Amino acid sequence: MEAYFDNSATTRCYESVKDIVVKTMTEDFGNPSAMHLKGVQAEQYLKRTSQILARLLKVSEKEILFTSGGTESNNLALIGTAMANKRSGNHIITTAVEHAAVAQPAAFLEEQGFEVTYLPVDHEGVVKLDALEAALRPDTILVSVMYVNNEVGAVMPVEQIGKMIREKSPKALFHVDAIQAFGKYRIYPKKLGIDLLSVSGHKIHGPKGIGFLYISEKAKVQPQILGGGQQGGMRSGTDNVPGIAGLGAAASEIYENFEEKTEHLYQLKERMAEGLSALENVSINGMPLRKGAPQIMSVCFLGIRSEVLLHALEERGIYISAGSACSSHKRKASSTLTAMGLPKAQIESTVRISFSEENTFEEVDYCLNVLKELAPMLRRYSRH
Repeated sequence: MEAYFDNSATTRCYESVKDIVVKTMTEDFGNPSAMHLKGVQAEQYLKRTSQILARLLKVSEKEILFTSGGTESNNLALIGTAMANKRSGNHIITTAVEHAAVAQPAAFLEEQGFEVTYLPVDHEGVVKLDALEAALRPDTILVSVMYVNNEVGAVMPVEQIGKMIREKSPKALFHVDAIQAFGKYRIYPKKLGIDLLSVSGHKIHGPKGIGFLYISEKAKVQPQILGGGQQGGMRSGTDNVPGIAGLGAAASEIYENFEEKTEHLYQLKERMAEGLSALENVSINGMPLRKGAPQIMSVCFLGIRSEVLLHALEERGIYISAGSACSSHKRKASSTLTAMGLPKAQIESTVRISFSEENTFEEVDYCLNVLKELAPMLRRYSRH
């Protein structure tokens, strides 16, 4: 049996996504910038996906900018916004638990002379609002906070943050990395006070190498990729029609039967948690199950190194990750778990289990049976 529980790293494409990607690569393969019929047909896919995303977010189609994925969206949101607004101020706020695609641009901006404040989180991984309130200043130009933490599934109080920014630093723009949240929550940027929102296609059963950045009409962002002037000059380069078409299909499908899908994810998570509670020296990090994101579990198997457990499960056809997939090749202590105050031994023994709507209870039970057998054996082995 095979059980894929690494859906926060990437998901399997929907059949509808595969079909439209193949169609736009083999039939409707024109360049959307071309003026002939093939170009016009290709451009229709761009328009359709813009309409789908705008409808889901309740925003205008011209506020959707296609990118190569979450990393580019985050880079453009941070660097593009900082560069476009530096005359208004020099201060940026983010959190200590952001994905590297936000943390690294923030560090880059510090090198460019911007002042960056990193907000602490509580033991559940949730950003401390009193720290944000104290950090907001008249010269704050950008606040960047993730919606759902990619390692522990902590859900940030996005609406309260948006309100606080509007009250205390009305000039500041609010960026939200929604890469683990889109498709799991209904997100309406205008209601939440969000000016910039990053989304990635391959986390929602879409293709890799595609994403988008919602940019509010009032937000000033400096383009980072210059050239042919595509997308209103905001991001030059031939439009990735197969990726954009696939993204539209995935976004549309993931919000079908949305409540049932979310409930299924929570039930998978609860079944896994119930089974894990019967095992010795196993604990779950972060928020209570129903308060955290429906698809992510951070689990500590004390006394077993996370990589050892990962590879032992892999041999039995079970796939999980040791923290964030994007940083798991460069194993250093997780900044998220460190910021949450977890001791080193716990951090080194933590893995991430992440579900999708395609997972079954049988897969959860199979995983639990294997863990019941493996965990005591691996602990004995690691002591020698």
